[in-house]
Amino acid sequence: MAVAAVVVAGGRGVRFGGPKQFARLAGGTVAAASVAAARSVAQRVVLVVPDDYAGDGEGADAVVTGGDSRSASVRAGLAACGDADVVVVHDAARPAARPDLFRRVVDALVDGVDGAIPGLPVTDTVKRIDASRADVLATIPRDDLVTVQTPQAFRRVVLEAAHAGASDATDDAGLVEATGGRVVVVSGDPGNVKITAPADLERLRAGGSLRIGNGLDVHRFSDDPSRPLALGLLTLEGPGLAGHSDADAATHALCDALLGAAGLGDLGRHFPDSDPATAGISSRELLVRVVDRVRVAGFQPVSADVTIVAERPRLAAYMPSMAAALSDVLGAPVSVKATTTEGLGALGRAEGIGATAVALVVVA
Repeated sequence: MAVAAVVVAGGRGVRFGGPKQFARLAGGTVAAASVAAARSVAQRVVLVVPDDYAGDGEGADAVVTGGDSRSASVRAGLAACGDADVVVVHDAARPAARPDLFRRVVDALVDGVDGAIPGLPVTDTVKRIDASRADVLATIPRDDLVTVQTPQAFRRVVLEAAHAGASDATDDAGLVEATGGRVVVVSGDPGNVKITAPADLERLRAGGSLRIGNGLDVHRFSDDPSRPLALGLLTLEGPGLAGHSDADAATHALCDALLGAAGLGDLGRHFPDSDPATAGISSRELLVRVVDRVRVAGFQPVSADVTIVAERPRLAAYMPSMAAALSDVLGAPVSVKATTTEGLGALGRAEGIGATAVALVVVA
């Protein structure tokens, strides 16, 4: 059977705060990921977009402008599917749909079946409530209920007939059912998340294309008693640390971890201590520049963890403020801890301060 796919990406993303289907994900866009997934079964992929779309097609074979409703957008895409035997309809906002799910719905179109949809069992108790959303009217038996996902596969002639009346429905299976068509349910995928809020997108970003980097930095104490101690973007009472910059070992370790996660080398490569232009530069400015370079390289910081190794000063009272300051610049959570070496080595003899860091970034 010849298969075409309609990837619906015509929404305005009002609840999301923008067109979520064109947000960045895994080196491309949400819509591009959905187009690629649909291509696992379809010889022709049609992308339905808003009327102000100015993209490059997201990898689709054809791009058409959608309508005022989801059903109208599907009809616009359906008209561009040619003479395919089967049409798969998929929401662009479900970029995590796997090829095997597309194959399941297509393979379910055996004789006598007009449509196939993925469904998941309802695990929570379902209540019917009144219009005020206050009073419970009934508890609904859930044994014969499922929640429905896309992709949904249909025989093209059946889907065209269902859409001929220009009706609207929350999914295409509803239109086919209304015309008497037989629709079956195949096993859905819990990982086939639909992006409805920014947090959904962040979870998808965090769930794939992750990179981890680590950093290490050590500075000895300065012989200059007037030099302040810069540590974790705070300025503490001395003695300060010696270095070409302000010698903030904790922030430098974080910078190295971020650069390493993005495959950009180390801090010395970008800001060598032989450069007079960076003499005395604040570590806040270094971290701002590093975060910018990481983002230009196509990565978004997710989280970081910093451990300071110091016999003195005692840092417990300062760690929450350090974490807040570093998180503010990074735009992601940073935890800060401190430890000692129990008197062992140069750091144990309080000759300086060291720090390690681990950073997690995701392809933006």
